[in-house]
Amino acid sequence: MTEATPVRALGSDAVAPDTRGWNFYTADRSLDDLLSLYLPPGLHAHLRPHLERLGHLAANELDDCAHLADRHPPVLHHRDRFGRDEQRIEFHPAYREMERIAYSVFGMHAMSHREGVLGWSEPLPTVAKHAFTYLFNQAEFGLGCPINVTDSSILLLRRYGDEALKARYLPRMLTTDLDALWQGAQFMTEKEGGSDVGSATTRAVKEGEHWRLYGEKWFCSNADAKLAMMLARPEGAGPGTRGLGLFLLPRFLEDGSPNRYRIVRLKDKLGTRSMASGEIKLEGAIAYPVGNLDRGFVQMADMVNWSRLSNGVKSTALMRRAGHDAMCVAKGRIAFGRRIIDFPLARRQMLKILLPMEQALSVAMLTAVTLDLADDTAASRRDGSQAAQALLRLLTPVLKFRATRDARKVAGDAMEMRGGTGYVEEFACARVLRDAHLGSIWEGAGNIVAIDAIGRAIGRHRSLDVWRAAMAEKIAEADAATPAFRARLTDVVGRAAAFADHVAGAGEAEEALSRQATSALYHVTSAVMLAWEASRLNEKRGDAGRLLWSRLVLDHRLGANDPLDPRGPGFEDAAAPILLLGEGAPLERIRSLIDG
Repeated sequence: MTEATPVRALGSDAVAPDTRGWNFYTADRSLDDLLSLYLPPGLHAHLRPHLERLGHLAANELDDCAHLADRHPPVLHHRDRFGRDEQRIEFHPAYREMERIAYSVFGMHAMSHREGVLGWSEPLPTVAKHAFTYLFNQAEFGLGCPINVTDSSILLLRRYGDEALKARYLPRMLTTDLDALWQGAQFMTEKEGGSDVGSATTRAVKEGEHWRLYGEKWFCSNADAKLAMMLARPEGAGPGTRGLGLFLLPRFLEDGSPNRYRIVRLKDKLGTRSMASGEIKLEGAIAYPVGNLDRGFVQMADMVNWSRLSNGVKSTALMRRAGHDAMCVAKGRIAFGRRIIDFPLARRQMLKILLPMEQALSVAMLTAVTLDLADDTAASRRDGSQAAQALLRLLTPVLKFRATRDARKVAGDAMEMRGGTGYVEEFACARVLRDAHLGSIWEGAGNIVAIDAIGRAIGRHRSLDVWRAAMAEKIAEADAATPAFRARLTDVVGRAAAFADHVAGAGEAEEALSRQATSALYHVTSAVMLAWEASRLNEKRGDAGRLLWSRLVLDHRLGANDPLDPRGPGFEDAAAPILLLGEGAPLERIRSLIDG
């Protein structure tokens, strides 16, 4: 039976459609599949209607708001209409509506910290929280930062704040009443150093019962947050990171008066235009110590795991949004009498667009589960293990390094799939591309994060043995794969571990290979997890299709391909209908493909 020839559209109907009217949850089989593996069945069933609701909003009303807020960025006002010094940031109503959806409707900032959010009787696990992060950020990336820094500021205050500080501020941060909510921020970067945190010059001076802060913070996202966590050097403290203390800085004092710091200006940014990032000048602002003042940097490092995971998930979301748009074009645009998806080269490009997203989703899920296993402070999870903590120490920089970099290319390739209209700001492609460039800068640029993964997580914290053991366990459980494919996975695990161990052990002599080693660990982790997930999904519903993505990782991200070899990509031609068009394939067929 031959497929009917597509009907050629004319005029405006010939322009490729976009995702308006979609539901980003129901359109994403991978997300629902993985949640069925990583969440308890009862929780998965409870959250599905909420995820479906957000999936529809993200493709429609939320996306409309994101477009408006991007076109109408915030404006800083230094005085009121009577000439009084009274700073405020004016946001477009569309941004305020997105805040309502995030904080009030879904409680995304609070769902990991208290019971009752979305009707669940206890705090939600990290996987569940980031399912909402992933859907929300497919529409709006800018507000994703304030949501995350509010979430992670709550974490720091819960873990290290004294009882009086927690009693004063946690209820304001955990509420879903937008009018009562105190959003959080972290003001870290200074002119003297971004990634070099130890060079910070902000001073903390004890004056009577209060600590006062003096100095400047150079890049402060969510600039008008009611509360900020920041590092400052108490007078008399030593140099470097060991001399830094962690402080809570309120925007307003208890009598309602503004604290003594100013927003000097807002940044004019390439992306995340909807969200206010600014420069802050501290002029004796009152701040409260959080934890021991000689442990500020160590305490702040707890936040880094949360933020780097969030960063990786948000970049995964941008890749998925780009993939949705590209697939919408590929299936909905008629050219030369055929759908674009029916051309072999287009199918190959779609595989290359979607592969990094599937990798990132799998590594993000593993990292989220590991974060909860490593957390021995949550009331419901007091079994935090050293092994999980060591694995998390490696996974977060590995995810952050590679997923954020892949998002930039995926966004660009998806724009190309749409063509000239993708370059026009009326479609989402341009906004996604601009936003994608921030992920690899947030929470440390690529070089810093790669050195952290190899030089610190492996070189100092010896995380490699735990990673190797975790991968071996997953390979042993990947029973849907053939013995030959499992052997291939075992081989790349060993080689990647040996490479990373060599680079870490050589110190600065081999530091230039840190990025390559970090990427290798990421790609191997994703290949293993894709195979493990395929096996569990095959048990659940007879679908081992993720084995094909695993094979693509081995071929494209870890294999040596000869660019002058004229032999066609036979495996890809066979895999494309299964992965792109949803054609079913029995396990034996998939096994024959991955070993072919």
